[in-house]
Amino acid sequence: MTSLRQYDVIKSPVITEKATLGSENNQVTFKVAIDATKPEIKKAVEALFDVKVTKVNTLRQEGKIKRFRGVKGKRAEYKKAMVTLAEGSSIDVTTGV
Repeated sequence: MTSLRQYDVIKSPVITEKATLGSENNQVTFKVAIDATKPEIKKAVEALFDVKVTKVNTLRQEGKIKRFRGVKGKRAEYKKAMVTLAEGSSIDVTTGV
């Protein structure tokens, strides 16, 4: 995997209350590319953040249909990855890469 693809796979960290609760269990949540696979996500996180990944769980979030002033619209679909890190490893998502 090229270094450019690593930056394409990992789009952004997810900063929510539920995602920060996962940090107690050495978990970090990222928005990733729709076509990214679990092995690609694991390699990208290990290369970009220099940590050891033990497990990757993914889910696809469907876009919701919303209305604004009578006009229908649709939110974008995205994929999330919950990455479990090895003991002693940590990622500070508040700093840049």
